[in-house]
Amino acid sequence: MTAPSPDEPSGNDDTEARRAPESYRDVAADLRRRIDQGEFPIGSRLPSEVTLAAEYGVSRRRVRDAMAGLARQGYAIPRPRGGWVVQGRHQTQGFDHMQSFAQWAEGGGRVPGGLVTARERRPATAQEARVLAIRLGEPLLRFTRVRTLEGRVVMIERSTWATWVSHVIDEMPDDIVSTTAALADAGIRVTSGNHRIEAVAASKEDAELLGVRRSSPLLQVSRLTTTREGRVVELGVDRYRAEAIAFEVMAGDAIRTLI
Repeated sequence: MTAPSPDEPSGNDDTEARRAPESYRDVAADLRRRIDQGEFPIGSRLPSEVTLAAEYGVSRRRVRDAMAGLARQGYAIPRPRGGWVVQGRHQTQGFDHMQSFAQWAEGGGRVPGGLVTARERRPATAQEARVLAIRLGEPLLRFTRVRTLEGRVVMIERSTWATWVSHVIDEMPDDIVSTTAALADAGIRVTSGNHRIEAVAASKEDAELLGVRRSSPLLQVSRLTTTREGRVVELGVDRYRAEAIAFEVMAGDAIRTLI
């Protein structure tokens, strides 16, 4: 048998040229693999579009499409004049059991924050009375909270609390990071069900709290929080800055990602 010459490529040679990708999805898949294997750690900057285009033998447009796919899946985030930065992967969750904002953020290696900007008690509406099984007009505790990721304002959380948990909420400081964790400490373990996602226009208050223009598009998530036994804890409405968060549905699972 004739031995291969030194210039002849071997099928087992790790330096063999990468096969040219057929679509941007192939580029994205290979970059995901490299991120998962630690070649590009969380917080590091990915190579430039020019560098990646040359490396993969594709156009810059294909690289941009691949990067957009990585952003939707929570692998990377664009930085103005700073290229693309690797971030912690998204957390996948069913709509019937959606993680809290703080759980999702911490699971992706990000730092969540929160500040209650208003607390008040108002009479229960007909819908609230029906859902909470209370009398129409019964006083309910409500609060408005601004949520941040890495110090960046991304969402307004408006919550109406069932009377049986309001004493726990009353005792929480305004800068509470996770009401879910605080409730768990009080022996109240919750899950989330019934979510409705839709686009809405920013109100005057939304605009002031989020730092956007009035009527700017926001992503609204309406939710019902219950205990594992089905007892209602909270009626919530979250409004995200449109350019900050995306929800993607894949095979029945909801993926919340930072963009």
